[in-house]
Amino acid sequence: MEEIFSVSRGEAPLLISVPHLGSIIPGRLQSDYTDIALTVADTDWHLDRLYNFASELGATVLQAQVSRYVIDLNRPPSDESLYPGQTTTGLFPQQTFRGEPIYREGRVLDAAEKARRLNDYWHPYHNAIEHELGRLRDQHGNVLLWEAHSIASVLPRLFDGKLPDLNFGTQDGRTANEAVLRAATDVAGESSYTWIANGRFKGGYITRRFGAPQNGIHALQLEMCQSIYMNESHPFNYEPRRASVLQPTLRAMVGAALSAVSQL
Repeated sequence: MEEIFSVSRGEAPLLISVPHLGSIIPGRLQSDYTDIALTVADTDWHLDRLYNFASELGATVLQAQVSRYVIDLNRPPSDESLYPGQTTTGLFPQQTFRGEPIYREGRVLDAAEKARRLNDYWHPYHNAIEHELGRLRDQHGNVLLWEAHSIASVLPRLFDGKLPDLNFGTQDGRTANEAVLRAATDVAGESSYTWIANGRFKGGYITRRFGAPQNGIHALQLEMCQSIYMNESHPFNYEPRRASVLQPTLRAMVGAALSAVSQL
């Protein structure tokens, strides 16, 4: 069986989760997918490379390996919408972000296959988050769960116009202490990047499930426009010059939020 996720453990009160980094569609499933789906265009590309400073901060890093086209690890197992009334993608996506079919005509996921994917991929990833947060929480009074995401900057099916470069989400303040969000956005405000807090993206299921500031778990999602560090068109190249400009700001945002958590 393919690797579900990788984990690199640190001792600082920081867990960086990257649930949409995965690009693997298991071999047994590939014949079900359209050619466009097999390009896994909606991957959160290159975040492992972009966050390669994490070890310097003592972070624990959890990175998914399986594509969101197999199962979206950042959706509830019930598949209820996180943004009622808005177009979004589900637990078992049927269309790409651009509205293209993911499965070949006539291919339908039955209940048994859905249950298998939940058991094989979704539950192990969430169990790993719970385990690592518990381990870190045993050592520290407060812990930061940083949900790392990226997305194409223009996707008319999902939102109007162009997204701000940096999109922070704490479910309108429910998943993290205000000081933690403010620490990150203060850094963003001093940068050349546009940003918004709790706008179109308020935090996905992982942020909402695990964020519990009253219990010492502070969850903050950052959804970045891919245009600020990569080419958004196939083959989705990493752009070192853009990334080298972004990385100091990204590191400073994570570091500031971590410092805020440590001071609570």
